[in-house]
Amino acid sequence: MPAVDSAAQLSNLQQTYTVIPRVRPDTPLLDSIAAPADLNTLTTAQLITLADELRLFLLYSAGQSGGHFGANLGVVELTIALHYLLDTPQDQIVWDVGHQAYAHKVLTGRRDQLATIRSKDGLTAFPERAESVYDTFGVGHSSTSISAGLGMSLALRYQGRAQTVACIIGDGAMTGGMAFEAMNDAVQQDADLLVILNDNDMSISCSIGGFSRHLAMLWESGYQVDISDTGEPVLCQRLICKALIAVSVIKKCAMCRS
Repeated sequence: MPAVDSAAQLSNLQQTYTVIPRVRPDTPLLDSIAAPADLNTLTTAQLITLADELRLFLLYSAGQSGGHFGANLGVVELTIALHYLLDTPQDQIVWDVGHQAYAHKVLTGRRDQLATIRSKDGLTAFPERAESVYDTFGVGHSSTSISAGLGMSLALRYQGRAQTVACIIGDGAMTGGMAFEAMNDAVQQDADLLVILNDNDMSISCSIGGFSRHLAMLWESGYQVDISDTGEPVLCQRLICKALIAVSVIKKCAMCRS
């Protein structure tokens, strides 16, 4: 069994795993989730436990089949939050850099197939529209999510359909020119578009350059969305742009429907 950080146990926070399990871990709560709608029945405490089980399951699965560890382990809480708050697949989730979508695959009915990634006739390592109705955009690499999401949002507007489009992009992918072009056009179009910036200070390697320094400055200045101990979102100062919501940290898997 994986080692558990004792400080996390004492503070009743999420667990820290230091060993990759070699046998399928016991994940009873995760095993009860067949579709994102099942998340709506869970309490905040159960959502925290779910995040623990999901992270442990990803460690096991990726350890068996190969694949991406860091990108997926870093979006466990964010993925749960998105599927808890949004009504997928009616609402659209667009992932930038598809190898962070393993948790998304697990929560959308593909848990028992996850170990088939990178094998013949197995799951793709990225979102694939032909694989699931929850995969809205087939994506391999970076800087495309906002542009794709903007197109979806405008199409929904023209069809008169009130659905949310959420794009998840990291600080590394956000340095691509296509992302900035899409942000510029999204504001011009007054688009109903949710863009979540996952600032994890990583790209192919450590992030460098002006944009990285700018995000670090925003952190130091308090321009971020945080989560209070009671699970409420805290806007430390005003948002930078109405089309960009910077979700820099999600603590304790706290969810809010406001």
